[in-house]
Amino acid sequence: MKGKSVRLMKLTTLCYIENDDSYLMMYRNKKNKDQSQGKWLGVGGKLEEGESPEECVLREVFEETGLRLTSFTSRGVITFISDIWEDELMFMFTADAYEGDINKTCDEGELAWIKKSEIMNLNLWEGDRNFLQDLIDGKPLVNMKLTYEGDKLVSCEKYYD
Repeated sequence: MKGKSVRLMKLTTLCYIENDDSYLMMYRNKKNKDQSQGKWLGVGGKLEEGESPEECVLREVFEETGLRLTSFTSRGVITFISDIWEDELMFMFTADAYEGDINKTCDEGELAWIKKSEIMNLNLWEGDRNFLQDLIDGKPLVNMKLTYEGDKLVSCEKYYD
């Protein structure tokens, strides 16, 4: 395809760990130059070279929380397009079983169990509200493309099986 440039995307994972009708959420407040500063997210991070999304989510959850996932499910792929941040392809998971206790201090933010009924009251990315509501509503697979201009969501395209 002569004349077309290929844009590389950052590859990441995100996991919402479930316990007693709550998700483990992270309030991002500890890193400098964090594009998610002041927002609530699940836990996860960037894939390392040669790593699958499943290997990444297991590693990232352990690094950020001290928990070892024993049961997790792929819930979809979210494509983030931005005019100011690097584009991102995020592999999303939920987990319903783990070993260990949250015993680590996370260097990216504060961890808290948040009731699913209260999540939409948090300071979330506007696009995250779309896939979080789908997860809370029990939709089996969530695939979407979220396009941002600055911090403003300008389009949300959903794709379902």
